[in-house]
Amino acid sequence: MAEPLLEVRNLKVSFRTEDGVVKAVDGVSFAVSEGETLGIVGESGSGKTTLGLAILRLISSQGPIVFMGKSLQGLKFRSMLPFRRDMQIVFQDPYGSLSPRMSLSDVVEEGLWVHHPAMAKAEREERVIRALVEVGLDPETRFRYPHEFSGGQRQRIAVARTLVLEPTFIVLDEPTSALDMLIQAQIVDLLRALQKRRELTYLFISHDLRVVAALASRVVVMRHGKVVEEGPAAELFARPKTDYTRALFAAAFNLETAAEGVVAQ
Repeated sequence: MAEPLLEVRNLKVSFRTEDGVVKAVDGVSFAVSEGETLGIVGESGSGKTTLGLAILRLISSQGPIVFMGKSLQGLKFRSMLPFRRDMQIVFQDPYGSLSPRMSLSDVVEEGLWVHHPAMAKAEREERVIRALVEVGLDPETRFRYPHEFSGGQRQRIAVARTLVLEPTFIVLDEPTSALDMLIQAQIVDLLRALQKRRELTYLFISHDLRVVAALASRVVVMRHGKVVEEGPAAELFARPKTDYTRALFAAAFNLETAAEGVVAQ
């Protein structure tokens, strides 16, 4: 059996507050196979985003994180740098995640300066143009600024910013929550197409179960930092095992319709 691309075991993240220690992620374990989309769902405050940030080692955590067969836990900044090319993130807010002082070209190109400082200017420009075309943006607009683009276009810019580094694994943290339903569907279609073309692996974090049903092949349900339930998406949406999962799904949509949507992928 092939080794998983990513595996976390008993992962924990705690924060100290005035009221004591909060266990934001409390003993989470799972594996993600290459080319898979694993959906992480749960209510606000369930630990979804914290989990994603911990996996990318953007915040401190305890417990093994194994990526491409290599343990990431405990690596210093310089040792983590090669992995950061392969592990990227698209944030929730397409407005706040893009610097208003940087042109579209500068935003997309920024990672190349960090990870490929010796790359020739012509090659950097070629990569930027290719990434913009892949996400459906006109490369002729690359000297404009983020405020000149719509919300959906800005999220495409955010996706292009990750693609330019040619990653293997992308954390998608609520990438459609700030968009209307029509634009959400377009972004989901884009993510599917990119995954197929580039053989990408996604960790898809969302409270929007309809979007998760459309994109994820497996789902992990979180509550209070713990995994409540996990399994293949079609099976989980059709036959949730816990009361919490059933209530979560019932609040979002009719379970039978949701299951049909997953199976129809």
